[in-house]
Amino acid sequence: MKNILVAIDFENNEKLLLDYAAEIATKFGSKVWLIHIAEPEPDFVGYEVGPQYIRDTLAEELREEHRQLQDYAMGLTKKEIEADGLLVQGATVEMIMAESEKLNIDLIILGHHEHSFLYKVFLGSVSTEIVKKSKIPVLIVPLIE
Repeated sequence: MKNILVAIDFENNEKLLLDYAAEIATKFGSKVWLIHIAEPEPDFVGYEVGPQYIRDTLAEELREEHRQLQDYAMGLTKKEIEADGLLVQGATVEMIMAESEKLNIDLIILGHHEHSFLYKVFLGSVSTEIVKKSKIPVLIVPLIE
């Protein structure tokens, strides 16, 4: 197992996912790829970009998320685990699947939040969709809120 992909959603559950990734990576000598899928560009989804202050705010949020990914990667590197952080914009499930293929990922680690029935009907679950579409093993970590 050479490459592990960990999906980070910045909902204060990263430590648990990082701990699992570190344990597995240490045992197998794997590289850990941390990925966060940000919302697509407004033009991508058919909306105008809007005023400059909105673009500036979005750009700052992306910079902060990228900095945080790099900090997590650095924390793993200090534990002698090779790690990189990726910030990608687009549709979550599709981007995770595309990056997994591109990076030759051997294991995907995702957190799973329990949602209401209506949430699942209208929005679905990223972890469920990844499991359905992936040909790569997926480790689902239950996240208790």
